[in-house]
Amino acid sequence: MKILMDQRKDFFKKTLSIALPVMIQNLLSNSLSFVDTLMIGQLGEQSIAAVGLGNQMFFLISLLFFGISSGSSIFLSQYWGSRNLDGIQKILGLSLTFAFLGALIFSLASCIVPRSIMHVFTYDEAVVSIGATYLRIVAFSYIASSISQILATALRVIGKAKTPLAVAVISLATNVLGNYLLIFGIGPFPALGVAGAALATAFSRILETVLLLFFVYKKYPMVSIQSKTAFKWSKPFLSRIVPTCMPVIANEFFWALGMTVYKVAYSKMGVDAIAAVNVTESIANMFFVAMIGLSNATVILIGIKIGERKEDLARLYAKRFILITFCTGIFAGLLEVGFAPTFTRLFNISLSVQTMALYCLYANAVLLPIKSMNMSIIVGILRAGGDTRYSMFSEMFGVWCVGVPLAFIGSMIFHLSIWNLYLLLGMEEVSKFIIGFLRVHSGKWIHDLTEKPSLT
Repeated sequence: MKILMDQRKDFFKKTLSIALPVMIQNLLSNSLSFVDTLMIGQLGEQSIAAVGLGNQMFFLISLLFFGISSGSSIFLSQYWGSRNLDGIQKILGLSLTFAFLGALIFSLASCIVPRSIMHVFTYDEAVVSIGATYLRIVAFSYIASSISQILATALRVIGKAKTPLAVAVISLATNVLGNYLLIFGIGPFPALGVAGAALATAFSRILETVLLLFFVYKKYPMVSIQSKTAFKWSKPFLSRIVPTCMPVIANEFFWALGMTVYKVAYSKMGVDAIAAVNVTESIANMFFVAMIGLSNATVILIGIKIGERKEDLARLYAKRFILITFCTGIFAGLLEVGFAPTFTRLFNISLSVQTMALYCLYANAVLLPIKSMNMSIIVGILRAGGDTRYSMFSEMFGVWCVGVPLAFIGSMIFHLSIWNLYLLLGMEEVSKFIIGFLRVHSGKWIHDLTEKPSLT
């Protein structure tokens, strides 16, 4: 009995040590994103819509980064559990290379054809012009973000989650201060409007990367690139890593692309609907931070147990995380319902847009428990076990076979209100949960990636 109690205490202690800093970091990030949207909102609904649509490029590339870092965390956690430092070096080298190349492509596109990118969503000339200006400036920060996301993931895997949290606090505070000074022209600074917001965002992302590089090389060299060999990969190495990581990267990228297609469907409902959705997301994201932290803890702790050859504990952890995220989702949903009216009233938007956003938040709150469990299952449990192909299948089926068709059917055929469309798209989450839960229950998701020969 005492052993069982100690094991439970150890589980919850380690879960909090990983999840809590990530929760705080994401809460700060989303809170400050909310403040950013609030500031930009003072410029009018067209500016809110333009920045929201312009940020779809960063949304896509950030999910690509997340896919790469999630794929690498599968190996990083299992190899940290087995203390294979050479494998960690090579995985870091491969992850940074892929992320850098992706960032470069998106940066060039945003700089060269920003208006064409905006035309994917809208032909409203004012929105396109504002969005294109924003895109050209923030494009320079994509490469910095590609490095920072990989390094932050590596630090969390080795139990140093407080470092990326501290760096994020500095970066985000810089972003908000820069927005305040440059959007409105405070003191000696010019009033640049949306361009000022873009400059502040770009500078804060670059600052975050510089600080992370400093800490990694000064204090945690085990997750820094030590030599050129980190970028020299043999065929056996690639044949093991790529089949496991590519489904994760494809999963995140095509999920993000699906969310962008949703925005296309929303845009068919007018600028007011786009503005309402952007306000909704800036608020709703604050109530999802706990699930992001828990999914980080899930993939790391279960991955380490698999690397330690403790599969029974890995299965036990999976059950616990599903229950924890379900309860957390209910609690977060209740909070969202309670705070939604207050938050929506803060924006300088028309009463009709405010009402749209409020009802969208209510719809999102209803879906939070099942969204939370899906985050734990797909992003946490299945990936921790190396079952990335099945994880990708469940996500892609939900988004592209259920969500995307329903988005256009609801908006263009049935002409649903934006909040009813939000509820309809909840069927995506239901389908993902059924597929993912059945896989976890089967026990076939555990794959020990440390059993095969050395990665060199």
